[in-house]
Amino acid sequence: MTLLIGALTVGLILSLLALGVYITFRIFNFPDITTEGSITLGASIAAVMLVNFHTSPTVATIAGMLGGMVAGAVTGVLHTKFRINGLLAGILVMTALYSVNLRIMGRSNVPLMDVKTLFSHNWFGTDTINVFGWDASAHDVTALLFSLGMALAVAGVLYLFFRTNLGTVMRATGDNDQMVKAQGSDVEWNTILGVSLANGLIALSGALLAQYQGFSDAQMGLGMVVWGLASVIIGEALTGSRSLGLALLGTVMGSILFRELVAIALRWGLNPNDLKLMTAIFVLSALVLPQIVRSLSRKGGRHA
Repeated sequence: MTLLIGALTVGLILSLLALGVYITFRIFNFPDITTEGSITLGASIAAVMLVNFHTSPTVATIAGMLGGMVAGAVTGVLHTKFRINGLLAGILVMTALYSVNLRIMGRSNVPLMDVKTLFSHNWFGTDTINVFGWDASAHDVTALLFSLGMALAVAGVLYLFFRTNLGTVMRATGDNDQMVKAQGSDVEWNTILGVSLANGLIALSGALLAQYQGFSDAQMGLGMVVWGLASVIIGEALTGSRSLGLALLGTVMGSILFRELVAIALRWGLNPNDLKLMTAIFVLSALVLPQIVRSLSRKGGRHA
């Protein structure tokens, strides 16, 4: 039960990262690699503020999110104002952030075991509670419910935002920027705002993840772009639709399912050194299998 609850909690926390990747990958069609640096940036800022400045966990988390927004804005500016390829702009910022994160933390790892975090609370007033006939740590269940609330709240706010005038224009920017220009809207500003918002969510995920796992590490962003893409693709396969509401919900579900698959693989004896390889295989499967199914369906329809 502890393994299941832990996997669900991490999946929900990383669903915020997946939502950020969804914004750049699906809405703006922007190959943003800044993700691997901004998630660590959010974790680094939150950890240092908690340990060195003894700020409240809420303030530290918001500061981490704002740091990610700044990183995303830099990527957007490099792409729009300096005409640097979007992929290259993300790689440049991601590379720079590695040194920035080390500077912020002062070392490669900052432990958070002795500070109060957003996950230090226990809502039940007891050590253990019964969950579907299983005894579970009340602290772990509190963390799970808090993460679920955060994921649903962020997805709901994004849904409402992208249905506003500004949000609709941002969505249109990704679909047809020439049409948006013809309507008199600033495509470059929309792109910068979108990439900044996405990386803010990614950094928020990093700040929460550091507080949940009890440390911030300079290497924690490695492979997170693949994680986000896998969550988006799996979510689309689960919902079978790219409509905004279902896509956002599917992204959260995809992150949870993907984390559960990883946890099951580790439980069955997968060597942790092979985890990134298995992640790549999961993503490849999520990309290829829907195409195979569609191809078989078309062939079956022609034969009929």
